[in-house]
Amino acid sequence: MTRPSPGYECFRRWTQSYGDVYTFWLGSTPYVMLCSYDIIKETFIRDGDTYVDKIQQPFQEKFRGGSYGVVETNGAMWRDHRRFALHQLRDFGLGKDLMQEKILIEVGEMFKQFDATQGAEQDVPKVFDVAVANVINQVIFGYRFDGEKEAEFKRLKEIMDFQEKNFNNFKTILAVFIPGLGRILPGPTIDELLDSYKTTFYTFFDARIEEHRAKIDFDSIESQDYAEAYLKEQKKRESTGDSTSFCDKQLSNMCLDLWLAGLMTTTTTLSWAISYVLNDLKVLEKVHEEMDRVIGSDRLITTGDKSQLPYMSAVVNECQRCANILPINLMHATTQDTIIKGYHLPKGTGVIAQISTLMLDEKIFPEPYKFNPDRFIDEGGKLRKVEQLVPFSIGKRQCLGEGLARMELFLFLSNFFNRYQMSPSSEGPPNIDKSKDFGILPRRFSAVLRKRS
Repeated sequence: MTRPSPGYECFRRWTQSYGDVYTFWLGSTPYVMLCSYDIIKETFIRDGDTYVDKIQQPFQEKFRGGSYGVVETNGAMWRDHRRFALHQLRDFGLGKDLMQEKILIEVGEMFKQFDATQGAEQDVPKVFDVAVANVINQVIFGYRFDGEKEAEFKRLKEIMDFQEKNFNNFKTILAVFIPGLGRILPGPTIDELLDSYKTTFYTFFDARIEEHRAKIDFDSIESQDYAEAYLKEQKKRESTGDSTSFCDKQLSNMCLDLWLAGLMTTTTTLSWAISYVLNDLKVLEKVHEEMDRVIGSDRLITTGDKSQLPYMSAVVNECQRCANILPINLMHATTQDTIIKGYHLPKGTGVIAQISTLMLDEKIFPEPYKFNPDRFIDEGGKLRKVEQLVPFSIGKRQCLGEGLARMELFLFLSNFFNRYQMSPSSEGPPNIDKSKDFGILPRRFSAVLRKRS
């Protein structure tokens, strides 16, 4: 059983003490916390339009140069660009064989690297990081990080590691939500931390966008990637006099949102998933038993096999539930006056669908801090659907990249587990203790891999 993060435990205990609706203050701003599935479904699903807006943080607007992107915007900007991005993801093969083929190419490249040094200790997360980055970069910019492009990812990875180290500590969190206090604490200010992070990413995105603009065929109906599709839509709108809704700054911020959402959440979950299994190798034995019975070879597993691999799916579900990478969910704001359980909330009130507490609800998930994939298997050996498992959040702001992330998690993990017998490195199993973490960071560890016969 893992030791929980203080943040998770605070919200769980407050829910036990005050019920599934209570007020939580971040600095001087109150947020109404919704902590049960019934109340979240009643609000964010059945009355979704009332909770569709986000609380916009000043540091985000400063970082982005205004209200841009899809994660932090509201109104027409958010609706138009979310709809456009979803449409492009479908066109690029999400839910079809085309996207699966791109992921399986990366599975094959991972295997080459792991096979080359099997039997020795390997940095497993490092290989997965590149594979996931290749998938999302193909979607956005149409190419992989190989050959001369490897240096690009190396620099981006350095700045992401910098972000993980410096943006997930108590001082930085205070600086975001209580700026006055953050400025007087020792160490770099939030503005200083953001400058390097911002410059590196926007320089990369802007350069790729200009490369696309220089070679794009605007007469071509089909687009090869998101950036090309956006530039075509931008030109189309400009021809009608609309030069603002699809502007250059919005494109660079959309690239940022898609790239980070498509990379960091997936790599974080993958690293925790493998860490949990390395801490309980009996789970891997059960996975292998199912693989040998259903697959019976080292062929690549596809989404077509998923229905026949209920235990593997249960492992993915439990890994997502236990990783639970958002201690506090995104902050919404009511679009109109409303009532929650008899309490009147005026327009603009902060509301949070606290999914991390929901996925640790002892009534739904007994021994919630125990890693136990069997909780998702019914008496007949089938995969059990549990509505309260909502790692991608819930409502109209549900994660834009959920479909891609689900496909990646299943394909990467199932093929990895099917191919290799895995054991911890000489340092022992990865650390899965969250008790000292303010944010949920990717696990960094080595493991020994051997191809299964």
